[in-house]
Amino acid sequence: MPSRRAVLGAFLAPLAAHGQAQAITVLVRKARRELLLLSGGRVVRTYAVALGRTPSGPKRSQGDGKTPEGDYTITGRNRRSAYHRSLRISYPDASDRARARRAGVSPGGDIMIHGLPNGLGSLGAAHRQQDWTEGCIAVTNEEIEEIWRLVPDGAAIRIEP
Repeated sequence: MPSRRAVLGAFLAPLAAHGQAQAITVLVRKARRELLLLSGGRVVRTYAVALGRTPSGPKRSQGDGKTPEGDYTITGRNRRSAYHRSLRISYPDASDRARARRAGVSPGGDIMIHGLPNGLGSLGAAHRQQDWTEGCIAVTNEEIEEIWRLVPDGAAIRIEP
């Protein structure tokens, strides 16, 4: 059986041949509970995800349990997250803050793509049986390791309903 590194190398070879060794766009489709990595407009990887505990509709305020909707960027990464690695999403942006200010609420923040809570990695794909985050996008620990390697800081992320 080939190693994970060999499998990942085979997966990346077509991208490297086109001069694109990393995914440059992330697309999340909330209704389908999927995260796609795109390179040159082509889907190169798809992951099933868990979302915020109340996923329907856009995030409006801190504590609403919703995953945001809109166009954002990946602004950083945390190896020492309370979850197995995390990639920070630029929510809230200026329009999210303005909307929250008009409503007299906090827009919330700390929205990430992350793995499972530390110590609970053995849950694996079972975590997707229900939406459980406070608004983040959760994948398995193995999946966040791959996403971590493929998605650079500054990558665009679109979160669709």
